[in-house]
Amino acid sequence: MNKKYIILLMALSILGSAYTINRQSKDNLKYPIVGTNQSKAFDNKKEIKLPKEGDSFYGQNANFLGNTPKYKDNGDGTVTDLVTGLMWQKSLDHNGDGKIDVKDKLSYKDLLKQVKKENTGGYTDWRLPTIKELYSLIMFSGQDINPQAKSVNGNQPFINTDYFDFAYGDTDAGERLIDQQCATSTIYYGEQELVFGVNFADGRIKGYGKKLRNKEKLFGYFLVRGNADYGTNDFKDNGDGTISDINTGLMWMKADSKKGMNWEEALKYAQENTTGNHSDWRLPDAKELESIVDYERVAKNDDHPAIDPIFEISSIQNERGEKDFAFYWSNTTHERSGRNGGGTAVYVAFGKSLGNMPARPERGNGNGQRPMGPPPGGRPPQGQGQQGPPMRQNNSNQSPNWIDIHGAGSQRSDPKSGDSSKYKNGRGPQGDAIRINNYVRLVRNI
Repeated sequence: MNKKYIILLMALSILGSAYTINRQSKDNLKYPIVGTNQSKAFDNKKEIKLPKEGDSFYGQNANFLGNTPKYKDNGDGTVTDLVTGLMWQKSLDHNGDGKIDVKDKLSYKDLLKQVKKENTGGYTDWRLPTIKELYSLIMFSGQDINPQAKSVNGNQPFINTDYFDFAYGDTDAGERLIDQQCATSTIYYGEQELVFGVNFADGRIKGYGKKLRNKEKLFGYFLVRGNADYGTNDFKDNGDGTISDINTGLMWMKADSKKGMNWEEALKYAQENTTGNHSDWRLPDAKELESIVDYERVAKNDDHPAIDPIFEISSIQNERGEKDFAFYWSNTTHERSGRNGGGTAVYVAFGKSLGNMPARPERGNGNGQRPMGPPPGGRPPQGQGQQGPPMRQNNSNQSPNWIDIHGAGSQRSDPKSGDSSKYKNGRGPQGDAIRINNYVRLVRNI
């Protein structure tokens, strides 16, 4: 046999073995991160042609698609996620009347009771998902909808509607279209007790109060079963400024950027970084970044950052003038509906997730005070729904009243560029703190 041919066969054999080992390693991950399904590329405002390495805005989510989301409809009211191994309820229609509305939602207390007697698909081992389990379903091919919108107008939600039955909020019952907050078993005991939830209408993780003005808040829900290890990390310090997570197959910078920067600067920072002699660092996508949040660490002590102490994290001074911890950019754009909808990017709060809720006099109640807008963690009701106040930038003359309204570990979005001082009193119905110059913690595949 020709010597060159033998050498070629040996080389192919070695490559094949290496591929098999890598394939087996990927398939055996306890916590595989599902891709975000974001294939569009954006600059600071709008959709652009996919950038190449070395270009401005290279390294965003569309350049690194991750594990393609894959599902199987089991035909019995359940859907299996073929990436995570988790099985889900297919529909938010829980009373079986053929439509998804406010009647399908439950208070958190009643939801915990319902889990114990649920038998969808003939299974009796359903559980309320953790925030990491539920977030695995989010799709950033969706578009954020205006909180005051009256019509969906072809807007895409943040979940795969080819497999899951979804509906926006029940406007006939007084809800807004964005009122489809789905509850999890992850609780935050900070300045207030909050239930972490994923909103598949607006693409966010927030902490929600169990009550709205002394009435029980109603939640949508998808129950889950299987793969009890999903969402657990197994960190290893490599001694070279990097941390490996054996369960996700991702390697992280041990330290962060130690300074804030806008989104375009963060993408460039990743291209130029060589920590641990690696040159393939990138900004994490939204789901990868959320995977390293330590929700248990901050569950009962919100003076800690929401990250394992194996990592180093920068301290900052928050809007209340207190010591706090950084927000981190992801490479995922949080697209909104309408023209120039690519102006914000996803971040995850590893410190307090503040909102400015200044007080104003209660009408007809003398000197009484009540929060402006919704109460902590919730929104005021209107009819059976949860109608909130109009969008605002909180530029009132009243003294700011910053509260940890959404909890460490929340996922929101900030403008990719601009002057954060324009938002010194917050933005939106709950006065979300806006920073623009967020910190960075890079990732690479092991």
